[in-house]
Amino acid sequence: MDIRELQLFKHLAGSLHFGRSSRACHVTPSALTRIIQRLEEEVGEKLFLRDNRSVRLTRAGEIFRSYAEDVLQRHEVLQADLSRSDLLGGEISLYCSVTAAYSFLPAIFQKFRSVHPGVQINLQTGDAALALTKLQNREVDITVAALPDSLPEQVEFLNILETPLVFIGPSAFPETVVMQDGQIDWLATPVITADFGLSRERTDRWFREKSIVPNIYAQVAGNEAIIAMVALGCGVGVVPRLVLEKSPLKDQIDLLSVDPQLESFSIGICTTKKNRNLPQVEAFWKIALNQ
Repeated sequence: MDIRELQLFKHLAGSLHFGRSSRACHVTPSALTRIIQRLEEEVGEKLFLRDNRSVRLTRAGEIFRSYAEDVLQRHEVLQADLSRSDLLGGEISLYCSVTAAYSFLPAIFQKFRSVHPGVQINLQTGDAALALTKLQNREVDITVAALPDSLPEQVEFLNILETPLVFIGPSAFPETVVMQDGQIDWLATPVITADFGLSRERTDRWFREKSIVPNIYAQVAGNEAIIAMVALGCGVGVVPRLVLEKSPLKDQIDLLSVDPQLESFSIGICTTKKNRNLPQVEAFWKIALNQ
């Protein structure tokens, strides 16, 4: 087995999805399957249990996962130690939302690239609600995420900014927001909400504390989808104000006045304590801290 095979195994052990890992690692699903089969032959044990609906690690797979992560981390440290100069090499993987990718991250990337041009940055973008899950599944080294009410024990969080969580409505379809006695009639006003994640949790809590059962029109993935559906007049929604300010649809959106206001988001850089041992991750962390 070689380093590339261990990298592929590590990603699959985190994603538990052959299609997702093959796309992220730029190999075909059939090639990934052959590599896993070859590893299983070398180890002498099944590493994954597979059926038509799911993939999961076996007990041997869990043990091999720890081995693979240890080897890969030692390889990264070795590469840094063997460098012919003080120039840091290797790669770093990072997951964030599209908003983070073009708002505050460019300044951090610019500084990091100027100081460590030899490090390759592998950037993935997607739903911000998946950030901590991807980190805990060890699919990436660093994520940008909102600080949850309870931070997982092994996760370290570096606060970058605060952004309010706001209710939004459509400018072009004022009739969407039904008013009664000067207040929003939540039984008559349709609500677009996130499938899951911190935004969904705080929205649900807000309604629960006011003893309101909201009129849910749709549940969607991603803040951008919420903004788009609100702009079309499908309902009202809740998004971080930072996302709204960076949206091309912001001129089609009105902020709604609610009492009490929703709890703000703390947005930051996340990694695990174990990942901090990687020189590339630690270098990125220090630059983010200084920025």
